[in-house]
Amino acid sequence: MTDHASESRWQAFWNRGGWWKAFGLAAVYLALYLGTGWVVDTLGADVIDFENLFGDPLSVFLAIGMPVIVGSIILLVFSWSLGWIPKPLFTKQPVRGSWWMWIAPALVLIPVLLRLFGTDYSQYSGGVIAVTFFVGIFVGVSEELLTRGLAVTLLRKHGYNEWVVAVLSSLIFAMLHSSNVLSGQPILTVLATMGYTFVFGIMMYLTLRVTGNLIWPILLHAITDPTTFLATGGIDVAAAGAQSPLLALVTPATLLMAVFALIALIFIRGRAKQDVPGLETAPLV
Repeated sequence: MTDHASESRWQAFWNRGGWWKAFGLAAVYLALYLGTGWVVDTLGADVIDFENLFGDPLSVFLAIGMPVIVGSIILLVFSWSLGWIPKPLFTKQPVRGSWWMWIAPALVLIPVLLRLFGTDYSQYSGGVIAVTFFVGIFVGVSEELLTRGLAVTLLRKHGYNEWVVAVLSSLIFAMLHSSNVLSGQPILTVLATMGYTFVFGIMMYLTLRVTGNLIWPILLHAITDPTTFLATGGIDVAAAGAQSPLLALVTPATLLMAVFALIALIFIRGRAKQDVPGLETAPLV
């Protein structure tokens, strides 16, 4: 419950929520993320190995880590300024999840485990592996706090039902990855990445619902990206060359996850009750 009498104009503006605020916040974050990356790449041009980012720990930390570390700090400060930490961002979700939603985190874990145990780590130094997993924590914090935290909260505060919340928050997540076109990736690759991130967003939304706390999508996301980076040797790229039997199973496991996410959209129900004294949760409908 929010103390409406004590909230500032800044807090009152965001507490009203709205889809355009969610998308606008994501656009601002993306601009800051890209700007941070440009500054880091420019200042660190002499020490970052752009041809092989995973060739040394410093390249991983600067080129991949710094933008998400800065982004995480900015988002946490922004959330604190709204009075949304810990509640509503890091407390029990206002809409209960149904039992079948547990399938989502289970399916996300399958390709994670396949990559974790199927990757040939001998091609990397211990420092690269350690820094990559460290950076993954901030990938999880920044992207989940923005999309399953702030965006979901803004959409719920405006009164949208949970189907709309799931779709729009996942579209925002996909939108963030459209920026890959700026790095010279082919448009078809960018579109495929956006399609994957949309269904992954649905899976993270379902994880949020069924676990009841944002920390779990953050942790699940935090191990997804590092294992993907190390398995493929790049960011948003497919593995090339010979693969271990475990890595060969990642694609069908990912397709299964995507199919489930799209089917799940049929069954997502619920609506968070508005911020009214005594009405903290809403039943599944």
